[in-house]
Amino acid sequence: MTPTPGAGSLDDPYVPGRGGGGYDVTGYELDLTYRVTTNLLTGQARITAVATQDLSRFSLDLVGLRVQKVTVDGRPAKWDHRRAKLRVSPLTPIDDATAFAVDVTYSGNPRPTRSVWGGVGWEELTDGVLVASQPSGAPTWFPCNDHPSQKAAFRVAVTAASGYHVLANGALSSGRVRGSQTTWVYDQPEPMAPYLATLQIGRYDVVDVAATPVAIRAVLPPGRHAAFEMAFARQGQMMDVFVERFGPYPFEGGYQVVIVDDSLEIPLEAQGLSIFGTNHLDGASERLIAHELSHQWFGNSLTASRWRDIWLHEGFACYAEWIWSEDSGGPTADVLVREHHARLTVLPQDLVLGDPGPVDMFDDRVYKRGALTLHALRQEMGDGPFFALLRRWARDHQHGTVTTEGFVELAEREAGRSLGELFHRWLAAVELPPLTTQAT
Repeated sequence: MTPTPGAGSLDDPYVPGRGGGGYDVTGYELDLTYRVTTNLLTGQARITAVATQDLSRFSLDLVGLRVQKVTVDGRPAKWDHRRAKLRVSPLTPIDDATAFAVDVTYSGNPRPTRSVWGGVGWEELTDGVLVASQPSGAPTWFPCNDHPSQKAAFRVAVTAASGYHVLANGALSSGRVRGSQTTWVYDQPEPMAPYLATLQIGRYDVVDVAATPVAIRAVLPPGRHAAFEMAFARQGQMMDVFVERFGPYPFEGGYQVVIVDDSLEIPLEAQGLSIFGTNHLDGASERLIAHELSHQWFGNSLTASRWRDIWLHEGFACYAEWIWSEDSGGPTADVLVREHHARLTVLPQDLVLGDPGPVDMFDDRVYKRGALTLHALRQEMGDGPFFALLRRWARDHQHGTVTTEGFVELAEREAGRSLGELFHRWLAAVELPPLTTQAT
């Protein structure tokens, strides 16, 4: 065999330089120790993967941290770490379709990585840590193949001072207290994109909110219980509505809400949990609570395989807000569609929803025009077929990756006719389409 020179980036132009080709990750095992007072992280990461070509070298993403050692299948490997890329050359080339394991020992003072969307990734709070990595912040705290299509199982062990509560994705499988330190171990068996992996560390209480149809817990600062109960009073009802509309909740570990002891500009989703600031306990954030919950289906279980299709996350979550509104006695989706369409008409008409570009991928126009697209499809298909489509979309691609082309194909199959003109107007045309006649 003559091994190929290696593999480069997965080449998503929205996040250039992130992701490595030539292999698929199957699992991450992270063993971390963190000192809150000094923001010092030490880590041992094991990445298991399967080669998709003959490999003489491959790369991982890691930014702002120092690598001490790298092995491949237990043997020392040659490596080079520059400009957020850890390039690894195993002593023996890896054959196509062969499983292998990479162990990386690393440490440092993690911090957000700069991007066109601001700082993303590891962030220190007043007394603790918040990790919000969308779309490119995962390498600020562990080496990974940082591409949304690279979904894998996770096991995360974190040792920190015993006065802090540590939360990661999945279910808490064990907790060990040794002197002044506690080790928390979380297992997330359902495949997860690296950007959805999170750590939350703070002085928190844990509250059981609901047991059925999905276990819901809240992790929040002491003294915030009453405000939480008021602000999140209808979260259980939201879960009921979304289970009916979208199908079963996709994660066995249940759903958790974290209220960090700081203000946040916007709430953030991660797989199996959502993160809010104390400012979101104001009683005026109900639509945001619904929005983040719906991401568990659209964004977390079903993850766009490329960032240009971000409307499959944000348009769906925005429309979930409107579904919740009409199902809970608020304004109907029709009313909200007219309201937001009118607002969009006075904004610049220079965004293509199906490919908004990296600068605009989180622009509010993507959220609202994406929701308007789904409403136009709902009007075209009718309520019964439309919601059957959403449930099938969520069921058929559970824990997988999706594309706009895949959604269009399924919608046309379920409708029994071509919907090309509708999707072209809303996804490919620059100009905002007019609304069709709607019921009041």
